[in-house]
Amino acid sequence: MNKILSIGSRIDHEAYGKGVITNVSPTMYWVTFIDKGLETIDVDSNFEVIEACEDELDTVSFYEVEKTLRNILKKWNGFSEIVPIADKYKGGTLILQPKDGNLSNKEIPIDSFFHKIVMLRDRLRVMEQKINSNKGLEDQDKVDLQQYITRCYGSLTTFNVLFKNKSQYFKGEGSKK
Repeated sequence: MNKILSIGSRIDHEAYGKGVITNVSPTMYWVTFIDKGLETIDVDSNFEVIEACEDELDTVSFYEVEKTLRNILKKWNGFSEIVPIADKYKGGTLILQPKDGNLSNKEIPIDSFFHKIVMLRDRLRVMEQKINSNKGLEDQDKVDLQQYITRCYGSLTTFNVLFKNKSQYFKGEGSKK
């Protein structure tokens, strides 16, 4: 593997043409190409370096290292993250009241409902990981499936009021990650 280029480096890609690197990860470049717009390419892609920019900073951020470590620990230790419910809902009850007054209400402990929401989120995250690591899927298929999952997260943002910590909220398409 070659030395990772820094943000601002200019390249000429065989399929996309000339562009400028606007973001870097250990395995991918986000490049804005003159004719094709923003594309992601592997750092090992076939391209010519027109001008490499010097960068004093490490191209891997502490956030990326922490996120990667957290994902590895989750994957291999079998434990889920502890997700606390908002204090005001602890011990509360969710009441489903039918429009027809002859029918009885259904009461569900909010803690149980919240636990199911968190399990759903965890399963969506596992699905994301399986999609992203699947060698049989084309990149465009991965992007399409990821967009569906993001929309699922967006549909679940209503339940963010139940989370104690905002950092654990569902985030959809309209939110920055």
